[in-house]
Amino acid sequence: MIGLMLFVSNKINFSPEEAAIPEALAERLETICDTFLITEIDGTVAGYIEGPVISERYLTDDLFYKVTPNASQGGYIAVTSLSISKDFKGQGVGTSLIAAFKDLAIAQKRQGISLTCQDYLITYYEMNGFIDEGESKSNHGDSIWYNMVWENPEG
Repeated sequence: MIGLMLFVSNKINFSPEEAAIPEALAERLETICDTFLITEIDGTVAGYIEGPVISERYLTDDLFYKVTPNASQGGYIAVTSLSISKDFKGQGVGTSLIAAFKDLAIAQKRQGISLTCQDYLITYYEMNGFIDEGESKSNHGDSIWYNMVWENPEG
């Protein structure tokens, strides 16, 4: 049931070319459960954030199609999806998930968090402590993406 709710949220927030298929979300939930956070409010999935740990600073497109278990520490958590249910948009769920991911990165001794976003989301991520490091090489979903990085202050 949770898998279906995650997919519905994902499908609403991303174009068909960008959205993860249900099988991919299920595989991520199983394989990288240590970097897959779900917020549930009154029995309803309000949103989720997830992504694998990578050794590089920036995401690569292959991360959207394959998943491998995370290293126990080090590297960057690469956000491959942050999705908020339409009923919970504008209520701080995304900001709370990002804050929880930062806490997770610190606890797991990661270098930081890396993600890509479209230009209209740059200010949102900057507001959440990420630095815009320019246009990404990604062409996932035939879109233009920007590299955003949050550095772990504890190194």
